[in-house]
Amino acid sequence: MLQTVYRPLRRYLSKWELWYHAILMPVLIPVGNRYVIGPAYFSDWQIFLSATGLLVSLYVVVGSLITIAVRWVIRRYPGVHQSTYRTLAVLVVLSVLSAGAVVFDTFIYSLIPQFGTSFTWPVIRPILLATLFFDFAFCTVLSLFYAYRQWYKDQTENEQLRQATYQHQLDALKMQINPHFLFNSLTSLSTLIGENKQQAGWFVDELSKVYRYMLQANARELVSLQTELNFIDSYSNLLQTRYGATLHITHTIDPVYLDYSLPPLSLQILIDSAMKHNAMLAGKPLLISITTTSDGAVVVKNNLQRKVIKVETSQAKLATLTSKYQLLGNADIYIEETGTHFSVRLPLLTGPQIIRS
Repeated sequence: MLQTVYRPLRRYLSKWELWYHAILMPVLIPVGNRYVIGPAYFSDWQIFLSATGLLVSLYVVVGSLITIAVRWVIRRYPGVHQSTYRTLAVLVVLSVLSAGAVVFDTFIYSLIPQFGTSFTWPVIRPILLATLFFDFAFCTVLSLFYAYRQWYKDQTENEQLRQATYQHQLDALKMQINPHFLFNSLTSLSTLIGENKQQAGWFVDELSKVYRYMLQANARELVSLQTELNFIDSYSNLLQTRYGATLHITHTIDPVYLDYSLPPLSLQILIDSAMKHNAMLAGKPLLISITTTSDGAVVVKNNLQRKVIKVETSQAKLATLTSKYQLLGNADIYIEETGTHFSVRLPLLTGPQIIRS
């Protein structure tokens, strides 16, 4: 029976609101009825039952209105820095509704002869003063409780984002000393030295550019799209030398967005993710394109040729990149997968957005 009543209430009221009403009603209803009706409230069981039922009904109606109003004010002023406005607004709303409820309830009681209640100012005034005092105390406690919860929530989110940033930096450091990439690059260089010394010299130059950029990545939170693309050109040249016709990386960028910014190594993470999750064959090369959109974002898109094995490392790096964008306070990363393609949309930061970040 209790579960049947509790479940619908729990969907409408929070746990703290349920506790508040559960504690207040057993005190407010008998005290209020005793004051308005007098000793007859406890001496006459018919008056006791009818008055209790009436006040419970009125309490539910007024309590619902107050709950809706208070929630609206909290949604209107949700921030911790808006505590003063929120407290004053809640106090005004509660005072108006409570005053109206006191007058209305007293009027309803005066219509029932058995209660012997008179609809006069001397009867209304003490109840009204007590209600306004209670509203003030309630608003103060509510404001402090809500401000604490918001502060705790903000602190928790900030800590999670800081951890994501550290993870991003750790991933960047792992990329800098990635033994597989270095080994593969040196293997390719060894082959080139025996076949084409001029191309081997070019390969060393590109490799030095890549590692110089990787080593500097941790020192910079944001880089321009032009800087990131210069790195990607060198990185793509190294990959192209190793994988040949099985991999094609292209970029078509609107020049207006070249000065926009993004976290360093973002494009490399997406390229590596595409390579780790997709097969690269001479007859079916992996095609990776980097483009910009009209609303100021860069999109990395590849054709789908899923490998049978699961690779979770790149998924973790993509999640870390998403958290990095959340920490910067910019729009979220948008991921889309169709039957033939996989794409990731990275928002680009402009000057004012960089300052806010």
